[in-house]
Amino acid sequence: MMTQDDLKRAVAQAAIEYVPVDSIVGVGTGSTANFFIDELAKIRHRIRGAVASSEASAQRLKGHGIEVLSLNDAGDLPVYVDGADEITRHLHMIKGGGGALTREKIVAAASKKFICVCDASKLVDVLGKFPLPVEVIPMARSSVARQLVKLGGQPKLREGFTTDNGNVILDVHGLQIMNPVELESTLDHIAGVVTNGLFARRAADVLLLGTAEGVKTITV
Repeated sequence: MMTQDDLKRAVAQAAIEYVPVDSIVGVGTGSTANFFIDELAKIRHRIRGAVASSEASAQRLKGHGIEVLSLNDAGDLPVYVDGADEITRHLHMIKGGGGALTREKIVAAASKKFICVCDASKLVDVLGKFPLPVEVIPMARSSVARQLVKLGGQPKLREGFTTDNGNVILDVHGLQIMNPVELESTLDHIAGVVTNGLFARRAADVLLLGTAEGVKTITV
């Protein structure tokens, strides 16, 4: 019987196929991304380095002897590899369970190809069962929360958590997200919102899904 970790390791190994030789790789954050970093270490002599979407990923990369560059120095990236908290067959995602959504979105936007690596439990028909993270400038926390309630959500402050950017996160429960592209734009226009965890305008290009029958490749 394959454990969830086995499935994550399998998709991380599969993602290595998408890493061009002599490239700088965008790397996400979270448990599945950590497995990818460990696999990347095995081919570190074939890549120039990586751009990390969080301090935690940067530390793990450096621990493996992989050079970590800033996105400003690296320029556009050929590939970004990251997990998701939920993903649909349209490859729209909710991300940010680990709190790195803003940097993840920035690195994803600067990458030609986004490879999402997930185990089968993350594939859903409709986004929203997983609470949607919204990164907020601290002074706007209450006013943003009121706007989120008007949109039908139940925002809850992520207690004792500050993002790498010094902001807070409101996790929004109770949303059934039928039109993720539209909602992503609506949320980004609320004053005080830095970004939200919907990755729909820039969806994944390839989903590598870990299943009991092996890794399935899903594209739109």
